[in-house]
Amino acid sequence: MNDRPAGAHPGNGHTATYTAMHTPDISTLGMYLSEFFSLKCDGIEYASVASKRVKKTRTVCISHKEDMDGVGSAALVRRATGAEAVLADYVELMDALRAAAADMTLKSLYICDLGTGKANVGEFAEILLGLRKRHVRVTYIDHHDMAEDALEELESAGVKIVHDVNECTAVQAYGVFKRKLPADSAFIAACSAVTDHMDGREHPAAHDILRTYDRQFVMISAAVMTYNIMGRQGDTDYLKYLVDRLAELKLPHQMPGSFENARLQVERQAGVMAKVKAGHRKMRNLAHMEIADMRASGAVNFVLGLSGKSVGVAYKERAGYGNYVVSIRGGTECDAHLGRMASRLSSSMGGSGGGHRRSCGALIPKPKIKAFLRGMNRELEGRV
Repeated sequence: MNDRPAGAHPGNGHTATYTAMHTPDISTLGMYLSEFFSLKCDGIEYASVASKRVKKTRTVCISHKEDMDGVGSAALVRRATGAEAVLADYVELMDALRAAAADMTLKSLYICDLGTGKANVGEFAEILLGLRKRHVRVTYIDHHDMAEDALEELESAGVKIVHDVNECTAVQAYGVFKRKLPADSAFIAACSAVTDHMDGREHPAAHDILRTYDRQFVMISAAVMTYNIMGRQGDTDYLKYLVDRLAELKLPHQMPGSFENARLQVERQAGVMAKVKAGHRKMRNLAHMEIADMRASGAVNFVLGLSGKSVGVAYKERAGYGNYVVSIRGGTECDAHLGRMASRLSSSMGGSGGGHRRSCGALIPKPKIKAFLRGMNRELEGRV
């Protein structure tokens, strides 16, 4: 080709090829280049020529959108770094990561409270390694179970890893940015620890933070935030509003309408509880129920609690995608690591999944949902 970018010199006797790569729609992803070029010489791909000419200015935090820990982590990162919040659930993580990586103006990327399972860990690591080759600063703050070799590979490439399965993500984020944050920011971490059930003595960092506050005040604030987040999962603008208010250190009682929003969500939850009581089904080692009118994660604790089983599973069809979003919870008597079980079973069925020991999720192809439930029931034998 004769139209190679100015300044690109393959060298004597070498053959150069240029591949045009187009970014996603600008209205969705923000201010991106419409086209850039990567240079390959003798099969070796070098850093994008165009990327060297683009000023890197954008800082992004991709964080979990379904609970206080993810929203609180995004608020802490935003307060400390000015990062733009991109909120996603586990299913949306890879699309959000691909979109961020396509932006040649990306300077720094933070990923918070979003683990990845066996099926996606390869692409997850590949994208982050690619960003490091472009000299994008990448920080991964999380508490989900993840393969040690994957974490070591990322760390060796220059990704900053903050990963402790014994502390919620917001507590870890507070620790990372403590010197840059006002002291009152610790309240966000305290609320996150309570909602993630990671506030006891076995979680020392969270336990120390909670000693600063009246526990009842933390609990009601955490509950109001949780129900606001849960009730507005389809409203990205509202979730980002919550991130912004928390970053400004506004407490729930200082957010107009937050208590009324929580009350309305509690009413909806009461209706869900009645449906689960009548509609859940039992297997030998677990209970399960298909959910139609709310997110599976909002119903699964009712399936666990009302069934009397040690493991509860709720699943909801993703209309138009041909799969189910599955949410799984285990009681204290469950001896299995449900996150690893979900990761292993889902990947064997063409899906994905993972998470914590007693709280996890999966994405399962619609024809495989019964096989997935049978597989879990079989693997739980003698462990509940």
